[in-house]
Amino acid sequence: MIPRLDAQKIENRDPETLAALRRGAEEIGFLTVHNTAIGAARMRFVLAAYRAFFALSTEEKAQVDMARTGSNRGWGASGSEQVDPEANPDYKQVFDCGFEAPETGLSVYASNLWPAAPAGFCEVVEAYYADARTVAMTLLRGIAEAIGEDRDYFDNKFDRPMALLRGNYYPPRPDWAGEKDFGIAAHTDYGCLTLLGTDGVPGLEVQGRDGNWISVEARPGDFVINFGEMLEMWTEGRVKATLHRVKGTAEERISVPLFFNPNHETNVAPKGSDEIIRAGEHMEKRFKETYLHLQKAG
Repeated sequence: MIPRLDAQKIENRDPETLAALRRGAEEIGFLTVHNTAIGAARMRFVLAAYRAFFALSTEEKAQVDMARTGSNRGWGASGSEQVDPEANPDYKQVFDCGFEAPETGLSVYASNLWPAAPAGFCEVVEAYYADARTVAMTLLRGIAEAIGEDRDYFDNKFDRPMALLRGNYYPPRPDWAGEKDFGIAAHTDYGCLTLLGTDGVPGLEVQGRDGNWISVEARPGDFVINFGEMLEMWTEGRVKATLHRVKGTAEERISVPLFFNPNHETNVAPKGSDEIIRAGEHMEKRFKETYLHLQKAG
């Protein structure tokens, strides 16, 4: 069973909650949290902004098409990603933005691309991006303590985070969809911690340790938390990155994940290892394996 935890109790270091957090991180790789600084009304407001963007014509969205760039900023059309090489390209649409430091010349810090419409979209998304990073950092401190590290273990590694905020639009599952067609095919996240807000429509499935797929639902104001390959490696396997997917249903679905990843130069090799694995190099490699426009650029 996937734990549902009170974020305020995590922040207050409640022993029972931290024990459940540890189980969620080490045994399942997924949990849900509520009672964060981002409430249900705020989440619905943010979801409405993304819904208005995805409702624009293809021609309007194409003005910020990330396929024209060498980075993951802007709109990604249906079929622009393929997370599983054994499946067909994912049929969802996305809109990505992230931490800007263009002076570095690094694609993970590229300038954001903002559409001319809908009105206020940039302001709504940027404000949410800032607040979601704060929530994610609070949760990551709880994770550090739950697995036996100092609570501030991760703090100085996230002052220039490769934090990517995404809006996902999953249309109703198409009539033509077959066994290899997914909103997003089975995958593990690439980075550290994912903070996922959703509109409450079912669709997300997590693979249990027995191989069966488990539905995970969260209403607006609750967040699904899962962990990526980078954190699993960084913690010597104590934290689990778990396969998940969205096959799709008869209803459209919007979700907003924040992929909270550390600074580009952070060494995410296992603690005590002589290896050096730069976080940015890991992310760039995985992005090139996923985004079809980056594969063409390479």
